[in-house]
Amino acid sequence: MSLDRPADLRIIVMGVSGCGKSTVAQGIARALGGRFFDGDDFHPRQNIEKMSRGEPLDDLDRWPWLTLVGEELERGEGIVVGACSALKRRYRDHIAAAAGAQVLFLHLSGSRSLIAERMAVREGHFMPPALLESQFTALEPPDQHENAITVDIQPTISEIVVEAVRALKARL
Repeated sequence: MSLDRPADLRIIVMGVSGCGKSTVAQGIARALGGRFFDGDDFHPRQNIEKMSRGEPLDDLDRWPWLTLVGEELERGEGIVVGACSALKRRYRDHIAAAAGAQVLFLHLSGSRSLIAERMAVREGHFMPPALLESQFTALEPPDQHENAITVDIQPTISEIVVEAVRALKARL
């Protein structure tokens, strides 16, 4: 498959809260001429309220949400790029099953300290910095057996998007 003549391509930009998923996913969608969606928009009210209180979600909270994220991936044609934490392998498998398609996961990886710094200056997000540790505890980085690419988030957002697009093109 070539990104010069895109067939249906489904990408989830994943990682812990504060790593830049939404911003990077938007940049990738723009660079590839695809459609972007933010998985946070599919959280039910009770999930957002729970996280806003500083309580981490459990699997029972996540399954319906992950199903909706997967279903959104299957809508439309061409390139669809979503942002979703997808912290555990079973969550990524669930998203792909709900999408009914192969999904490429782009893992944004960075240190706790870097992400904590970014979360401290972020405004207007329901996920408090206090939940960052629970995100790292839950994180199962993709391994070599998964359809995934890992990109470091140390550079600027523009550089991350360029590197992500380069890695996607190399993979496809």
